[in-house]
Amino acid sequence: MLLYTLRCHNDHASRAQDNRPAPRDLSAVLMNAEFHFARSPSANLWSPSTPPRPEPSGVYKVVRLRLLRNILLCTALTGGGAAAQPLPEVATLEAAAQRGDAAALHTLAEKYKRGDEVARDIQKSNALFCRAAARGNVDALLELGLIHSSGREMRANEGVGALLINMAAERGSERAKEILPYISRGVGSVIPPCMSEEMVAAAATRATPAPRKDIELLVQQWAPVYSVDPELVMALIAVESSYDPTAVSPKNAQGLMQLIPATAARFGVKNVFNMVENLKGGLAYLRWLMAYFKGDVALVLAAYNSGEETVERYRGIPPYKETRDYVQRITRLYTKATHPFVSEVTAPSAALGRIRRIE
Repeated sequence: MLLYTLRCHNDHASRAQDNRPAPRDLSAVLMNAEFHFARSPSANLWSPSTPPRPEPSGVYKVVRLRLLRNILLCTALTGGGAAAQPLPEVATLEAAAQRGDAAALHTLAEKYKRGDEVARDIQKSNALFCRAAARGNVDALLELGLIHSSGREMRANEGVGALLINMAAERGSERAKEILPYISRGVGSVIPPCMSEEMVAAAATRATPAPRKDIELLVQQWAPVYSVDPELVMALIAVESSYDPTAVSPKNAQGLMQLIPATAARFGVKNVFNMVENLKGGLAYLRWLMAYFKGDVALVLAAYNSGEETVERYRGIPPYKETRDYVQRITRLYTKATHPFVSEVTAPSAALGRIRRIE
């Protein structure tokens, strides 16, 4: 393991000295790792030509995880194959970064990581990568995942790293997609605080509104297909994402209708940042909830926010301030208390009678 790490560092240094580009894809890094790593018969490590074992255990699991961490670290050190290009002056980048420009934040982060025209500062680089990721830069999002996975100037957290890398893959990063077979889904992890804080700042300073008219046209097209009132959908989107199809909450609810990964998977959404896919997934969930709670709008909204099991457990709207505020905000915009429902979609909740007696 140490041998591979040293080779990685030495290769990075020699490439920088000779102005040779770094490997352009993860498979090259993996092959380099497999070639140089002195495997012991007891470790029985995987190689790039064969998929990883689904349930590693014992020595194999420990060695594989350590090798993966070193691979991620090496990928981060080599810049993941990004070709060297002339970069703007630091002062110009600093000014753009102050305005929240995601590309400038990412470029500046790379400069501080490498010590290019500035004093090398990994902690500052990490913070800049986090800000750029929060503002939608996919390369920065992947880099932040690698930072958390490898523990670059911070305590390693493979769950958070996996979550961020998965998010980058969902947004189209090919490098992230190459890493996916070797990591978890990051279930149960949340985005780092630096991202959520920057998201709040970005929302407060957004110069132009999201394209509401385009979203409204999509809602008018698709809501009737799912037997849901377009006015209710528009009210929900306004509260959930403020019409931002790239929105991500601190709890990893994503896209226009803020689908968590489990809900997205439940209703067949492959790309939560595709407006149409996200909208159709949210509409499918609303249609199901309408049938489950027989068109009771308040219960449907409470379940959309906190889950149908929570509504059943509390026999009504849960006593959570977040959920109660959420229901009130939407019902101020959409004032109908009941909504038509398609009974064939699902059987009604067995707890519905008890809910109604208490409510």
